[in-house]
Amino acid sequence: MGLLPHRYPFALVDCVIEHEPGKRAVALKNVTLNEPQFQGHFPDRPLMPGVLIVEAMAQVGGIIVTQMPDLPKGLFVFAGIDGVRFRRPVVPGDQLKIYCELISLKRKRFGKIHAEAKVDDQLVCSGDLMFSLVD
Repeated sequence: MGLLPHRYPFALVDCVIEHEPGKRAVALKNVTLNEPQFQGHFPDRPLMPGVLIVEAMAQVGGIIVTQMPDLPKGLFVFAGIDGVRFRRPVVPGDQLKIYCELISLKRKRFGKIHAEAKVDDQLVCSGDLMFSLVD
C-alpha cells in the first residue's frame, strides 16, 4: 500500500516479489471471483478484462519509477500503449505474475516500460507502456 497510490477496488498488485528501483519489478495479482468486474464481465463466463490486465502491468511498472529517489514527486499516469497483445483469457483462480522492465526515462518525467503478464509460465499479455508525470 505504501508503494502505489491505488486503493480498492483498483489496487491490482497483491505482492511484489522482486524489485530493482529504476530497473525492473516482478509482482503478483491473484484473480478472484469476488472482484467487482466479474459481476458483469461476464456472469456466466468470468474473464478478467484486458484493460485491467494492462492496468495491473502499469501498476507494477509504476513501482519501478516511484521508488527512484531522484525523481520529482507527483503522479505518473498513462501516456501511451504500444504493441499490447493478449494471448489467452485470464479467469478467477489464476495468478498473474507480472514482469516489468524500464526501457527509458526522459527528463525525469516521461518513461517507457516493457511489461509481460504470465499465468503458469504461459504468456497472457505483453506490450510497452508509456507514462508521464503530472504535477
